[in-house]
Amino acid sequence: MKYERLQKLREEQNWTQTYVAHRLNIAQRTYSHYENGTRSIPLDLLCQLADLYHVSTDYLLNRSNKKQ
Repeated sequence: MKYERLQKLREEQNWTQTYVAHRLNIAQRTYSHYENGTRSIPLDLLCQLADLYHVSTDYLLNRSNKKQ
């Protein structure tokens, strides 16, 4: 599953993958895999991403179009 909204949200903030990865305490390459959908996002990181971007996990997973 490709997480297209992750890239969109990151770019809206003008953040690099390196910046987000640093905030999550993971490698940039790992974060890149999450955005590209080549690796599943662990539940704890999904929650951290939702908090970081101020959106719901359902929004990140394309289960809802409402950010909150």
